Amino acid sequence: MPKSVTRVGLTKFISEFWWFGIRQAQASLFAGSLLVGILLTRFLWQADFPIARYDFLFFYAIFIQLVFVALKLEHWEEVKVILIFHLVGTVMEIFKTHVGSWEYPEANLIRIGGVPLFSGFMYSAVGSYMARVWRIFEFRFTHFPATRWMALLCVLIYANFFTHHYMIDLRYPLFAFSMVLFWRTRVYFKPRQTHYWMPLLLGLALVSLFIWFAENAGTLGQIWIYPNQRDGWHMVHFAKIGSWYLLMLISFVLVSLLHRDNKTA
Repeated sequence: MPKSVTRVGLTKFISEFWWFGIRQAQASLFAGSLLVGILLTRFLWQADFPIARYDFLFFYAIFIQLVFVALKLEHWEEVKVILIFHLVGTVMEIFKTHVGSWEYPEANLIRIGGVPLFSGFMYSAVGSYMARVWRIFEFRFTHFPATRWMALLCVLIYANFFTHHYMIDLRYPLFAFSMVLFWRTRVYFKPRQTHYWMPLLLGLALVSLFIWFAENAGTLGQIWIYPNQRDGWHMVHFAKIGSWYLLMLISFVLVSLLHRDNKTA
C-alpha cells in the first residue's frame, strides 16, 4: 500500500510538473515568438532588403499582437495594460539611449528619439507574460499588499531608472522596500488540478532570471547592444537581473489592477 501511494504521488507530481512547463510556454508565447523573430532576422536579413530589419520587426510584433487578440489568447483588458507598459518602456528607452546606457546599432525609419518603435514590444512581451501567466495559472494570493503601497513602490522604481544617472542609485533601498512589502505574500498557482504555492518574491526573482537569459539572446541577435558589446558580444552583466526584477514589479502591479476582486486565496 505505501508503495502504491508513493507511486501515485510521484505520477501526479510528474504530471503537474509537465503541465507547469506547458503552461509557462503558453504564457511566454508572445515573448518566444518575438525572440524567434529577432534571432532569425539577425542571421537571415540582408542589407539590400526593401525594408529595414527593425521596421520589419515592428510590423511583425503588431501582427503577433493582432493574432493573439483574434484567437482570444489575450483579452482586450489585458491588451490595454500591456499597451501602458509598452508606453512606459518606450519613454525609458528614449531616455536610456540618450544617456548612452545602450544603443540600437542598425538604421531604420520607424523610430522616435533615436529609438526604433519596435523596442516597446519587448516591454509588451514582459507585460503579456505577466497577464497570461496570471490567468492561465489562476493566481491567488495571501497577504497581498495594499494597492497604494505597491503604487508608491512602482513610482519610485520608475523614477530611479531616470534619476540614478544624476544622483545616488536607490535600487538597494527599493529592493529592501519590495522585500518588506511582499515578504509574507504567497502566490498560489494551478498547473492543472492542484494549487501549489511559493513566495511571490521567489517567483519574481526566477522570472527576472529567465528574462536575463532572453536579454542575452536579444543582444546576441544585436537588436540592441551595451557599450561593452560594440567590439563583440559579451554576456550581459549579472547585475541586470536586479533591473529586470524592478521592472517586473511594475508589470506585476499594473496587471494586478485587472484582478482587484479575485486576488485572495
